[in-house]
Amino acid sequence: MPNPILVGRGVHSVHLLPGMANRHGLIAGATGTGKTVTLQRLAESFSRCGVPVFVTDIKGDLAGLSQPGGDNRRVAERVRELGLEGFEYAGCPVTFWDIFAEQGHPVRTTVSEMGPLLLGRLLRLNEVQEGVLDVAFRVADENGWLLLDLKDLRAMLVHVAEQAGALRATHGNVSAASIGAIQRRLLSLEQQGGSSLFGEPALDIHDLIQTDAAGRGLVNVLAADRLMHTPAVYGAFLLWLLSELFEQLPEVGDLDRPRLVLFFDEAHLLFDDAPKVLLEKIEQVVRLIRSKGVGVYFVSQNPLDLPDTVLGQLGNRVQHALRAYTPREQKAVRAAAQTFRPNPALDVERVIGELGVGEALVSTLDADGIPTMVERILIAPPGGRIGPITAAERQAILGDSLVAGVYERAIDRVSAYEILREMAAQSAATVDAASTDPRAARPRGPRRGTMEAMATSAARAIGTQLGRQIVRGVLGSLFGGTRRR
Repeated sequence: MPNPILVGRGVHSVHLLPGMANRHGLIAGATGTGKTVTLQRLAESFSRCGVPVFVTDIKGDLAGLSQPGGDNRRVAERVRELGLEGFEYAGCPVTFWDIFAEQGHPVRTTVSEMGPLLLGRLLRLNEVQEGVLDVAFRVADENGWLLLDLKDLRAMLVHVAEQAGALRATHGNVSAASIGAIQRRLLSLEQQGGSSLFGEPALDIHDLIQTDAAGRGLVNVLAADRLMHTPAVYGAFLLWLLSELFEQLPEVGDLDRPRLVLFFDEAHLLFDDAPKVLLEKIEQVVRLIRSKGVGVYFVSQNPLDLPDTVLGQLGNRVQHALRAYTPREQKAVRAAAQTFRPNPALDVERVIGELGVGEALVSTLDADGIPTMVERILIAPPGGRIGPITAAERQAILGDSLVAGVYERAIDRVSAYEILREMAAQSAATVDAASTDPRAARPRGPRRGTMEAMATSAARAIGTQLGRQIVRGVLGSLFGGTRRR
């Protein structure tokens, strides 16, 4: 049984019980109030309990988790102030990831696994355009054509446009205007670097759930400073990750500690402009994923950034200072105050505006899953470095990583693009032959080599379940689909 995690001290010490950590949580507060340090404290505490962690590094500060601290005067003062006996300056085992493959190992998924719902949101399509995109996915599924990267999807859209007349009776209308709009959005996504997210080898989520030789959980740090320039990609990736964990991990019930804890910074980007159906599925996944042993902690400036249905599921809460100058900010303060179990000794609504840097109002779940009374505390400092690391330090960690060399080299196997290109070439050859020899006009299928390649790709996708339809997983089996594996 792991020891409780000390969050901080005030009139009383406040702990987070590892066995209750999969009840999810919230770290909120205005810019500069200490959210990042709180996140770092919790992440390294989970690591020391043997719990792997995934964090998004928006500013580059969380890379310091990998290095021991000791050179920060404020940390030393806080250690003395809180009387933290046995406090140790130490880093955590860290794996760096980066969608753009600049500051970490590449992170990829396939177009099929992203699915039409998340992809439609990523491309900001309207309802009609989403319907056309769904047709493209369905036609690919029916033919066993893999959609791995964006060129596969482009080729598939061209094919659907060319076959629009034949598809109308079975799949509905496919307009040239909708195809053109989707292609333009794909071009825009590629210009923003979003194509880096799609391809193979795709991320195996089990590579995120590892411990080192000493039993400490690996802290997976996703470089997100550049990614924040394309917030739609950021939000879509995090939702895909959540759905993959939900689909792939088995039910484990209540454990003495989580199998994995996720910290999603700038959490509002997961919910901004999301259609109602997607919000409903996110809420369902957040509610159900705790039974898979996964804890999700949202980090945001304002509690109102999260839908009420999600906010109501967050049992462990750390509220840093909020400023209340505008009506919306005043509403956020009242909302934050009302979510805590009252403490007769605290006027929570007033105190939220008085908190200093590194102070917070905190309520966690007790052993029975009941929220404790809110306490005003000073957050305990992390033992790792607060701030960025050098390029040399990052490269040393990357070279010694457990996944070094696994994802660096992209693979481009036979998929929809290659198959459709071969079919087009065969069709052109047939037309040329027919112009000189009428007997050659008989239709012919792709060459044997192409058919074998198609069968090989399909076999890889289908795996051991013979005849299984190739469909992507969109936010898990909640959509009633099967997985493409």
